[in-house]
Amino acid sequence: MLIILLSIGVLSLSWLSVYFLKAYAQNNLLDVPNQRSSHRMPTPRGGGLGIVLAFFVATLMLFLGGSIALTGFLPIMTSLLVAGIGFWDDHRHIPARWRFLVHMAAAGIALYMIQGFPSLVIGDLHVELGLLSYALGVVYLVWLLNLFNFMDGIDGIAASEAIFISGALAGFLSFVGHELALIAFALCFASLGFLLWNWPRAKIFMGDVGSGFLGFVLGLLILMAGHSDPVYVYIGLILFAVFITDATVTLVRRYITGRKWYEAHCSHAYQQAAKRYGHLKVILVVWGINLCWLLPAASVVFRYPAYALPGLIIAYLPLIYVTVKFEAGNA
Repeated sequence: MLIILLSIGVLSLSWLSVYFLKAYAQNNLLDVPNQRSSHRMPTPRGGGLGIVLAFFVATLMLFLGGSIALTGFLPIMTSLLVAGIGFWDDHRHIPARWRFLVHMAAAGIALYMIQGFPSLVIGDLHVELGLLSYALGVVYLVWLLNLFNFMDGIDGIAASEAIFISGALAGFLSFVGHELALIAFALCFASLGFLLWNWPRAKIFMGDVGSGFLGFVLGLLILMAGHSDPVYVYIGLILFAVFITDATVTLVRRYITGRKWYEAHCSHAYQQAAKRYGHLKVILVVWGINLCWLLPAASVVFRYPAYALPGLIIAYLPLIYVTVKFEAGNA
């Protein structure tokens, strides 16, 4: 019953929040197309704030109602720093160094609260990372929040990915009765409320306030779950495979070929595919990959943790091939 009420409440609040944000953004946050854009018409942005608001209210209610502990609530709240700098950047450009510092601070605070990156388990080998776990955790969280921003370039893709990852993670966590499942469910339905406005052709864009926030929270949920069982780190990386593969291959190829990898561009594989086939077909194919390839792979790893590393490698190999095939990073 709690999950049903949570789902309906968060979905409704997210949808309504985006409805009102759309009117505000129409006059204050209009995204005008340029040569790097994947859209043709001026479109309001910043609708991801609706996800943030709905998720924050839901998480606060879960905490006050005793459904999640303080140790689960406080680390998640560091994501508000990421959302805040993102919303500010949506209104006026914030230099990359200041955004990076805020991202680093949010990641550092969160990792301090959860005691770093979980230990790594490779077959029978159990590796405790010590102080290195904090450095690794910061790199991991900052990369995930930035790659989510990079991958938010066509209608519906970032919200769809957030729904898939958080929904699948919630399912795995529910199976063992973990309290983080409720937080993951809240994020899933907050993202769904936004997707109803962002489905091709989008009526409003997510903006940095939503994309960075989603990447950060999803990454943090995976780490928090990983402290209870390291297999969740592998599961999370498998669920994230579409975004991690495209963003990483694109960045590496741009760097190797001497391009300014840190500048805005439209050379990701999903953007190349959208130019050929349109936004909707790309979104549907991504959903197909997620549901028919990555979810089964994650399920096998969940069932047989000893095969986590081979399962992770097998899940990524065909996606790397497809990303290269679409000339990611070469445009």
